Amino acid sequence: FHILRHLVWRQLLLNSLRLTPMMIHIASAINLLALGNQEDGTMAGEGLSALQTFAYFFVAPIAFFAVITVVVLALTSDRKKKSASSVITSIE
Repeated sequence: FHILRHLVWRQLLLNSLRLTPMMIHIASAINLLALGNQEDGTMAGEGLSALQTFAYFFVAPIAFFAVITVVVLALTSDRKKKSASSVITSIE
């Protein structure tokens, strides 16, 4: 009885994994679309590691933002006030 039950489950599994002709056409179309988006026959390179992804997409933009912010603040901040005030530049 155990062997019969095993064979039934095995047949059900094989039936569920069987590809229909429509699924085969869809899979081949997806494969063609994935290969067809490369221009000039170029192939994609290796993927990025997790550390590279973190560095390129999180650390680098934050660093650029910080550098630009510091430069803009340094160039647009108020200058030190001179000790002698003029009538033209101050209101009493």
